[in-house]
Amino acid sequence: MDRVRIYQLLPRLFGNRNETRRSNGTLAENGVGKFTELNDAALASLRAMGFTHLWLTGVLRHATATDYSAVGLPADDPDLLKGLAGSPFAITDFFDVCPDYALDSARRLEEFQALVERVHAAGLRVIIDFVANHVARCYSSRGRPELNFGGHDDRARFFDPRNNFYYLQADSPGGGPPLRLPTFADGRAISTTCRVLGGCDGRFDGERDHGRVTGNNAVTWTPGIWDWYETVKLNYGYDFTTGAREYPTAEEPHKPVPDTWLKMDAVLAYWQGMGIDGFRCDMAHMVPPEFWQWVVARARTRHPEVFLVGEAYDNDPMKVGRGNVLHDLLSAGFDAVYDDPAYKILKDIYDGPKWANDLDAITGDGTLFTHSLRYAENHDEVRLAGAGQWGGIGMQVGRPVSAILFGLSRGPVLLYSGQEVGEPAQGAEGFGADDARTTIFDYWSMPELAKWVNDHRYDGGRLSPEQAALRAFYARLLALVNEPAFRHGEFFALNSANVGNPRYGRRPDEGASGHWLYAFLRYDAASDQRFLVLVNLHRSETFRDVGVWLPGAALEFLRVTAGSAWQFHERLGLEPGHAVAAAVPGGDGVMMQITECAPLSACYFEWLRTSISHPAP
Repeated sequence: MDRVRIYQLLPRLFGNRNETRRSNGTLAENGVGKFTELNDAALASLRAMGFTHLWLTGVLRHATATDYSAVGLPADDPDLLKGLAGSPFAITDFFDVCPDYALDSARRLEEFQALVERVHAAGLRVIIDFVANHVARCYSSRGRPELNFGGHDDRARFFDPRNNFYYLQADSPGGGPPLRLPTFADGRAISTTCRVLGGCDGRFDGERDHGRVTGNNAVTWTPGIWDWYETVKLNYGYDFTTGAREYPTAEEPHKPVPDTWLKMDAVLAYWQGMGIDGFRCDMAHMVPPEFWQWVVARARTRHPEVFLVGEAYDNDPMKVGRGNVLHDLLSAGFDAVYDDPAYKILKDIYDGPKWANDLDAITGDGTLFTHSLRYAENHDEVRLAGAGQWGGIGMQVGRPVSAILFGLSRGPVLLYSGQEVGEPAQGAEGFGADDARTTIFDYWSMPELAKWVNDHRYDGGRLSPEQAALRAFYARLLALVNEPAFRHGEFFALNSANVGNPRYGRRPDEGASGHWLYAFLRYDAASDQRFLVLVNLHRSETFRDVGVWLPGAALEFLRVTAGSAWQFHERLGLEPGHAVAAAVPGGDGVMMQITECAPLSACYFEWLRTSISHPAP
């Protein structure tokens, strides 16, 4: 089976060729991508680049300022909006898709189904978001009204396992009803979206006489501007204020299954029935792991190969779990969880005090190491080419960073739409600020990706030579990490063996090695394939006559001896002769000699056996 390689895209942005880009622009002004724009040419190009899965972000219907009254979907209350397009994680109907993306909004589900069929025909699989922790404050399902939330809740109780929501009480912080949203105060609009749209009053008609807890656990009648005030938290039978668990557990398996569990399983079943192959589970650590174990088992009964990845952070105080929540999710049946630690270490090499040596800290937990989704960008993180980010180097920093992340283990890898052509996310888009992140809240298009989209020909016709070369680099890397040593093989870190090695990229002002170079081995016994990976993270320094010490334990790992004869073939695509490796035995190990290691470069040296002829005695 191929290694999972995911391309994340927002349909809102991906195919949008409107280049107006007016801050806080409407759909009519700035345009929007459509399901149909993910055409055969786009899908064929993405498959040829090496991807196995498309993560279609923001597909489900969510709160928006755009009026679709003609199909029974008027614009939502502006007090509940973050951006005119709206947050794709403030879902208003789990059984519907966003009408923005359809040519005919009345037939939006049919157009989405046709897209799923096109993706499958192209040899790709489809992932969508499963947002289990919260819904839009204005959630109301038209697709499955019998599965709406809260209709039978007892609002007199903050927590009841039979309720779908958590309800504020008269003595809850914030002074009692009505719910006051942070969008409007002292006669003026506070939120960017309210200032543009008008019509805000800091109130929501659906909660004049009661209030519900926000998606980020804010128990208050007056949530703050940084709270997830546009959403409400779903109740899975866990009282997050006391830790009480009122649902089936290993200790108490006979407790009733909460109503929210049943409704959310119905959501997964619906989309599995529509041909969805996998789910990226938003903020999965905020939902009880026992629910995940229960629902994953049911999902796999319907489709044994369903792919599940959890966005989860063990250091988040809002996590639900008694230990490491990432282990809890993997034990519950997830295929992978987010690798936030490796991402942060790499970024802090450029924007903080970290060294490449610090990456070894993530390699000790074998379960997490081999079941982590690795990424250098996603919709929550800054762009590699963002101004002032990643040392201000620009798009080329993605080469060494991704070469490390994608080569480390057997887990899935992710590339975010636009990363492959150096999208910088420059300027304020509306609710999306000038923060080096491509907005997920506004109607917008990506200026650099548009050069590859090229009027929906998806041929890169307007890319610069540097952008085309970067995209080709990612394609080579994606193909290479699907080879046996990376798909099935084991990992051996080398930096700890080279801290005292002065030839290992040590600069004159450093007393140890391993600041800018990172090296590791990959070996697959079944195929007998071996690689030495050496990456130079420095922005400008070419390290020459580099020595990488492989101790005896590394040779045992590779199942080679110091006197063996090998050739080393660089596979990632550097120019011939640019970097040459040779193995020189010494003591109980081998010193790998590399002629030079250019700045922001990565070398994937494959070890190939050579035959040795011995002279006759």
